[in-house]
Amino acid sequence: MTSLKFSSSAPVRARLAPAALAALLLLAGCAPTQPRPEAAANETAQLGREARLAQQPDWGFRGRVALSQGDNGGNAGIRWRQRGDDFDIELSAPVTRQSWRLRSHGTQVSLEGLEGGTRTGTDAEALLLEATGWRIPVAAMSAWARGMRAPGEAELGSDPQGLPANLLQQGWTIEYRGWFPQDPPLPQKVFARQDSASVRLVVEAWDPP
Repeated sequence: MTSLKFSSSAPVRARLAPAALAALLLLAGCAPTQPRPEAAANETAQLGREARLAQQPDWGFRGRVALSQGDNGGNAGIRWRQRGDDFDIELSAPVTRQSWRLRSHGTQVSLEGLEGGTRTGTDAEALLLEATGWRIPVAAMSAWARGMRAPGEAELGSDPQGLPANLLQQGWTIEYRGWFPQDPPLPQKVFARQDSASVRLVVEAWDPP
C-alpha cells in the first residue's frame, strides 16, 4: 500500500485547495445537463398532440396560400383533403381563375390543370418543381400544416402556451402564427421558407374530425 507523507497539516491544506477546486470544476463540467422543466413539459405536450393527431388520418382544410420561388410566385385559394397517406390538393388563382389539382393514390401522383395536359410521377415535390418551378415539400407539409413534426430530425421551439412556435426540419424553417382554439389546437398560419422558396399558408377553416 502506498502512503502519502506530508510535513505539516497547514501546508497540506494550502497545496490541496487548488487541486480540490480543479476536481470540483471537472466534476461539474462532466455532470449531465438536465433539461429545463418548461422544455421537457413542452416536449411532452407536443408528443401528446402528435399522438392524438396521428389517430385522425383523415382531415382537411380550406384557406389561402402564397407560393414563391425566387422571382416566380403567386397566390391561390387552397383546399386540402388528406385520406391517410393520400392527398387531394386543389389550388385556384383568384385573378386568372386558373386551377390546379395535385393528387396522390398509393405511389402515383398526378398534377392537373397544366398546359399540355396532366403530368404524372411518383414524387410530388419533384413533379411540382419540374412543372411549375415551385419547390414545395408536400409530404412534410402534410405534417407541418397540423403543427406536427415530419419523420426525421427536427428542432422545435414552443410559445408560452406550449404550442409550436417555430420548427427547423429538412432544411426548412417553419413559423406558426396563430392557432384555432380547438381540441387539439390546430394552426391558423404556417409560414415555411428555405433559401428563396417560401410557402405561406393561411387556414380559414379546418374540417371537423
